[in-house]
Amino acid sequence: MKAAAKLSLVESVERQLTDIDRVMVELDHFKKQTERLDLMNRLHARVAGVLNLSGMIEAYSVWLMPLVEHELIGYSNGLRKKRHLFCSGHGPNRRRAIAFAEQLIETKDDCEGIYEDDHGHYAHKWLIERADDAGILLILKNGKKLSEEQIDLINESLTILTDSLQRALDYEDLFERASNDALTGLANRRGFEERIHGMVNSAKRYKNPLTMLSMDLDKFKDINDNLGHLAGDEVLKAVAEKLQNAVRSSDLLVRMGGDEFILVLDNTDKFSGRILAERLCKAVDKLDIWADVKTKLGISIGLAQLEEDESLMEWLDRTDDILYHAKAEGRSRVAVR
Repeated sequence: MKAAAKLSLVESVERQLTDIDRVMVELDHFKKQTERLDLMNRLHARVAGVLNLSGMIEAYSVWLMPLVEHELIGYSNGLRKKRHLFCSGHGPNRRRAIAFAEQLIETKDDCEGIYEDDHGHYAHKWLIERADDAGILLILKNGKKLSEEQIDLINESLTILTDSLQRALDYEDLFERASNDALTGLANRRGFEERIHGMVNSAKRYKNPLTMLSMDLDKFKDINDNLGHLAGDEVLKAVAEKLQNAVRSSDLLVRMGGDEFILVLDNTDKFSGRILAERLCKAVDKLDIWADVKTKLGISIGLAQLEEDESLMEWLDRTDDILYHAKAEGRSRVAVR
């Protein structure tokens, strides 16, 4: 009898321990669920106030970085012709990461998967599909692949990100109608105001160089006076196309009014900016547009890199002053200070 009672007591204790273990497992499960829900709520809060695509991708990257270290996050939507790459790297590594991401986007491979380049970058690719739309999300990591746990986290976050990206794309469609120049298709002054503050803040936060080109056509008034305003409009469209073909999607190219243009080069110092500016001068010259036998269209460019403690207005004024020097020094040239 005593042996049976002792055995019953042992079984009771074992059952209690089993019940405790089960409760602890369930508590751990609920704790993880709560932590994951908190993470998703934080993501939702971070993207809730963001309107445009570039801000959305950057906000997602900032949320994800403490959880999943990465070099680049990119999104491309071929149907809407929208693309944004957000890279936290610098120098050659940044250029290689961006080139790898653009290569994967341009191949138009509609398969999700993991890709590797020759420099140790691993790219994880997701297809984000809706009934009437589709896009590609890329996350690049240097040195190793994402873990299964990290991939699960990203998969869960895509529910929130997909709806947020759709909202950003819809906003940009409406925004472009109001913020694009009707003649050239470039951003207008309103588009400049909408984007430039975010570019400046991002450059200062991550200590990336930001360079502005202030551009003004030479002898454009003679084109209008001699050939007429319709010919002048065609010249503006031809120049805009040349400029657009030379810049990246992350840059900001604006027709400020008349024959004045501004180009803001993302993550570009004044030395690299000057190389591009010289190419732009040559490209406009090669259009071979003449107002008369002695008067040829050209472009003058003033170039300035944003300084650490400089305000946007100070930067604009300084760049405009440099453009004035380019005009005064003979036109159809680049001036840098």
